Amino acid sequence: MNINEAIQLRHSVRQYKTEPIPEDIKGLLQNEIDLCNRESGLKIQAIYEDPNTFTGFLASYGKFKNAKNYIALVGVESNTLEETAGYYGQRLVLFLQQQGLNSCWVGGTYKKGKCSAAVSSGEKLVCIIAFGYGENEGSKHKSKPLEKLCNVPEEQMPEWFKIGMGAAMMAPTAINQQKFFVELRGEEAVITSKNGPFSKVDLGIVKYNFEAASGHKCP
Repeated sequence: MNINEAIQLRHSVRQYKTEPIPEDIKGLLQNEIDLCNRESGLKIQAIYEDPNTFTGFLASYGKFKNAKNYIALVGVESNTLEETAGYYGQRLVLFLQQQGLNSCWVGGTYKKGKCSAAVSSGEKLVCIIAFGYGENEGSKHKSKPLEKLCNVPEEQMPEWFKIGMGAAMMAPTAINQQKFFVELRGEEAVITSKNGPFSKVDLGIVKYNFEAASGHKCP
């Protein structure tokens, strides 16, 4: 599937089958992670067959089942770390979707102290992404009206902007808060975010969806 199909088909999935990830898929994912790390300076890591991170009350509260594979988004602490982690994490989420795997962004409903990722001094574990073969494909989340998320009436949108907005509205955000706003300034789409839980991570996620679908880079 192409990237636009992946954006449309991808939904959060928390219940997984026990089916292991094939070695060839692991190799493809590691290659993509290596590319992301080189581009971003992050230290993203894929962890397999580690159920300890999703145990106890938090996992139960998050409604996780058989969650034992995850991507850990780690990087040097900075003002831009969370947005960068969101951007490249979403790139990997859509890559997983293209490989026939399901995923779920996880900010708080996991045991951070049990996470197997390597985090050095001066670095931070931003969040993780659970993935595997889902028991289902998840369901589409509700979205705010278009006019609440951008400053351009739909009938006045350039085609690329309309495509980008459609993808932005399908982006996963923490507790589905959608605290982002997109402005058309000349030939650029400028995306900003209000304060909220994981709002900077969400900003990166939304930016990636917009850029991947529209073909236009956001400043």
